[in-house]
Amino acid sequence: MRRTAALLVGAPLFAGLLSATAAPAAHAAEDAVGGQSVQVSLDSVAPKAPVKSDTLTISGTVTNKGKQAVTGAHVGLRVGSKLSGRSGIDETAGRTGYAPGTDAAEVADGPTVKFAKLEAGVSQDFTLSVPVSKLGLGEDGVYPLGVSLSGQTPTQQYDQVLGIQRTFLPWQPDAVEGKKSQLTFLWPLISSSHLTAQTGSDAQQTPVFADDSLARDIGPGGRLEQMVSLGKQLPITWVIDPDLLATVDAMTRNYKVKVGDSLVNGTSQDVAKAWLSSLEAAVQGEKVVALPFADPDLASLAHHGRDVPGSLGHLQSATEVAQKTIDTILHVTPSVDYSWPVDGAVDPSIVDVATSAGAHNVIARSDSLRDTLAYSPTATRPIGGGVNAIVADARLSTAFQGDMSMADTSALAEQRFLAQTLSITLQDADKQRSIVVAPQRMPSVSQAQTMSAALHALDPQRWTQPLDLSAAATAKPDPLATTKVPGAGAYPDALRRQELPLDAFQDMKNTQGTLDRFKVILSAPDRVVTPFGNAINREMSTSWRGDSGGAQNYRAGVQLYLDGLADQVHLIQKSTATMSGRSATIAVTVQNKLVQGVDHLVLRLQPKSPTRLQLGEDGDAIGEQPVKVDGDRSQSVKFTAIANANGPVPVTARLYTEDGTPYGEPMEFTVQVSEITPTVMLVIAGGVLLLVLAGIRMYTHRKRSMAREESEGDDDPGQSNGSADADPGQPSDPTPDTGPESGDAPGPGEKVDH
Repeated sequence: MRRTAALLVGAPLFAGLLSATAAPAAHAAEDAVGGQSVQVSLDSVAPKAPVKSDTLTISGTVTNKGKQAVTGAHVGLRVGSKLSGRSGIDETAGRTGYAPGTDAAEVADGPTVKFAKLEAGVSQDFTLSVPVSKLGLGEDGVYPLGVSLSGQTPTQQYDQVLGIQRTFLPWQPDAVEGKKSQLTFLWPLISSSHLTAQTGSDAQQTPVFADDSLARDIGPGGRLEQMVSLGKQLPITWVIDPDLLATVDAMTRNYKVKVGDSLVNGTSQDVAKAWLSSLEAAVQGEKVVALPFADPDLASLAHHGRDVPGSLGHLQSATEVAQKTIDTILHVTPSVDYSWPVDGAVDPSIVDVATSAGAHNVIARSDSLRDTLAYSPTATRPIGGGVNAIVADARLSTAFQGDMSMADTSALAEQRFLAQTLSITLQDADKQRSIVVAPQRMPSVSQAQTMSAALHALDPQRWTQPLDLSAAATAKPDPLATTKVPGAGAYPDALRRQELPLDAFQDMKNTQGTLDRFKVILSAPDRVVTPFGNAINREMSTSWRGDSGGAQNYRAGVQLYLDGLADQVHLIQKSTATMSGRSATIAVTVQNKLVQGVDHLVLRLQPKSPTRLQLGEDGDAIGEQPVKVDGDRSQSVKFTAIANANGPVPVTARLYTEDGTPYGEPMEFTVQVSEITPTVMLVIAGGVLLLVLAGIRMYTHRKRSMAREESEGDDDPGQSNGSADADPGQPSDPTPDTGPESGDAPGPGEKVDH
């Protein structure tokens, strides 16, 4: 009983001792779960894929994120056991904080960097170097590589891991014994829309840019300049949007840039020429794939555009112009046999649309067309109807997303990419597979630089070998790989929310309708059809995802500008025309403010009371006249009108195309008929009679004068007329004829010529 009591009395004391002893371990566990008080960043790993004779050098930074200083700190290196395939890489990459028992111990006699004190908020750089032979690496594979900082804090005065960062060390020092993976890396040259539908008012149709951002992108250090300068040194397949080339080509000549409500002259012609020249040199002899013009959003077309008649026709025209554009500008013949839905996400409707313009290969992604195999199969596979899916690897394709501007994120992405490619090759060394990487459409400068560094790290070709997209598309498919396209319900909701709505395609249809009505009257329709056709293609560009407001503004701007051009051909408004008799001519003026001439138009004149006012000699109810007007001119079109009654008659004038389609808005005016009355006719007749009588009197007077002169001349040839010896019966008229009858001065109603 005493012994039992003693044990019971001693139990609390023993429990306290256990609690005190377990305190450091508890704090360490708390740190592992609660996060890291010290952030460890890895800025570089060199070499990225070492061999036995190499010395591994790792550089980075430690930053005390806590509120207490860290003392007795040191940075150490940890190399774990070989990871089990690609899933092992994913699991390791997803871990945060230090996990005792899972994370390896520090390398024995390995390199360390010590810090006597690391104040709160302070960063310190470090570099660790160690011969690879001391890392204890075994067979080929991917090894987890950790860099940790250990130290003490005032409240936790024991050595503990306060921060750790993990990366991967691909280890394949000797030539691969089996078959290398064939790696196809797509290198996209795609941009958002920069050209507006507007052109200058001159005959040269000077292009107008929405802003000058493209000049920065293709200039030194810009995103697209880096894509070209980096890409020309890499084993890649170029994937190009022809719209980008056409836009930069437009910059090589005179162009305008919108600045507020004004247009200013563009000044980047030399930059544009240099970029195109560099790209042309880079793609010679290389595989080039042309996307349809302006990179149309295939998923939006499939899910919404097919409900609007004519929408798929834009994809067809965008595909047709693609090859010609690249061939003309870069002098290479691209392939147009590939379509690339956003993020490689497909469903049956997307596949149908993607292949509707003639493409036989759809670039999908493995997180859409999923496999359940224990290895990564060859990318290409038949999906029915003579169509192949080129299934890009999702892990590799998304490896370079996010902010790569920081050295640590870039270094980690490179190491993970290399680890994944080696892991694919080691899955089955006897099974050669063709792997495709389809990265984000518009990589940033830092993302492009990171992709380039990762691809360079694969040289020399130790476990992969480059392959262009055409060769990948013709590779022998894996018979076990899935060929079933997922249903519409599997399409990601996040992507669906970014699609162009049904209204967008209705807007495109309306714009196309306006263009179709406008082009038939033009003497040079290509001057309008080409730029506006391209503008409509840009309206359904993939680049509008995430910018619904910008997309809507662009569509509205295209329609507004086209309406403005069409309105340049119009009727000049008139309010009243007066008829002073039963028959008269009514003139209507057509004005053309366009640079080019217009034809194939008909002007119709229609009185609202055809019984009171008829048109033409046959007395028709509607008058029609063909219209043809030169550029920047006006043309008066005349109609003969016959009035049957006095008073105002409303008349409607309107232009039509030759097929009877109304063009522009109608114009209404009033014809005021003032018919001549019998009283007026009597007055006019009396006036005419007076004029006739005056003429007769003048004729008689002159005849008498001539007779008298002849008689006097016979009696006395030496005397002049009007002398004192003249005939007294014929006195001279001292008053000259200056009245209306004389004919020497203008009579009533006669016009004086100045």
